[in-house]
Amino acid sequence: MELTLVQKIAVWALPVIFAITVHEVAHGWVADRLGDPTARDQGRLTLNPIRHIDPVGTVLVPGVMLVLTSFVFGWAKPVPVDFRRLNNPRRDMIWVAAAGPGANLLMALIWVGLLKLGLALLASQPWIATPLVLMSEAGIFINLVLMVLNLLPIPPLDGGRILTGLLPRDLAAGFARIEPYGLIILVLLLVTGVLGRILLPAIFFLRGLLRALVGL
Repeated sequence: MELTLVQKIAVWALPVIFAITVHEVAHGWVADRLGDPTARDQGRLTLNPIRHIDPVGTVLVPGVMLVLTSFVFGWAKPVPVDFRRLNNPRRDMIWVAAAGPGANLLMALIWVGLLKLGLALLASQPWIATPLVLMSEAGIFINLVLMVLNLLPIPPLDGGRILTGLLPRDLAAGFARIEPYGLIILVLLLVTGVLGRILLPAIFFLRGLLRALVGL
């Protein structure tokens, strides 16, 4: 089904905003539970997307990618976390970092359930089911993109922070020095096509696995 640009925006807007917002809130929520109330003190433990929207990462980049490509991702304003205030900074950093991708996996599962519901209603109520199916497909994809992308072991991505917490202290200190160059590394991987070759097989595998779990 070929969609117009307006239809694409209508289908993708809600899944993208929720995927990015809940990802960030999950970081702050876990950090708050583990001793760092910074995000709560700054009013960032809310699902109100206005508190998290980054004009570039939440609006401009996903919009441009939606127009030019079939691959969409974005980001929100990072939820502030002061790792020094965590109960056990090295251990708890792992859980705080893993919370974002974990939230995306949970949302992907919810969207898979909604997809199954939409497909069941497609014959009898297509006016409801068709938008639900399209939005669910978008929700599954964007959440898996954010999960797999953020699990790459490149600081400051979540995977980089997880690996930093797992490495011995001397190796972790050396690895953490990569962080100022993490965005440059990511952009180089993107423009050379390496990022897509890394992410897409994992995303398609996970999408197929999730669909199989609900009998699709």
